Amino acid sequence: MKPEEMSVFPTGKTNDAYAQYFVGQSYLNMLSTEQVVVGNVTFEPGCRNNWHIHHADQGGGQMLLVTAGQGYYQEWGKEARKLQPGDIVHIPAGVKHWHGAAPDTWFQHLAIEVPGENCRTEWCEPVSDEDYAKL
Repeated sequence: MKPEEMSVFPTGKTNDAYAQYFVGQSYLNMLSTEQVVVGNVTFEPGCRNNWHIHHADQGGGQMLLVTAGQGYYQEWGKEARKLQPGDIVHIPAGVKHWHGAAPDTWFQHLAIEVPGENCRTEWCEPVSDEDYAKL
């Protein structure tokens, strides 16, 4: 399947602004920057973002709505969860986590920023190749 045919949401351009926080190539199409921020994020096979934390003084966090492909979501200290279209992930503020594609398939999700006060993202270390290979 071609990435541009994965779902009804266009893939967008290479995610150059955040490339330093990803292993592999990702694509970003901002669907909304008003009211609620929604981005369509597409990951090539094996691509994943670094461990990161969505901080907020109140509220905040993130929701992932999986639209295509297969991927993973993992919280620090917990087992990884396999993701497929239709899955929803609720990520509270302050939880260290990562998400990305399975090794052999493209993956796409809508990333929804939960409104809050003083929201910011702290980018941490990459998911190691060794840990990723264990999935």
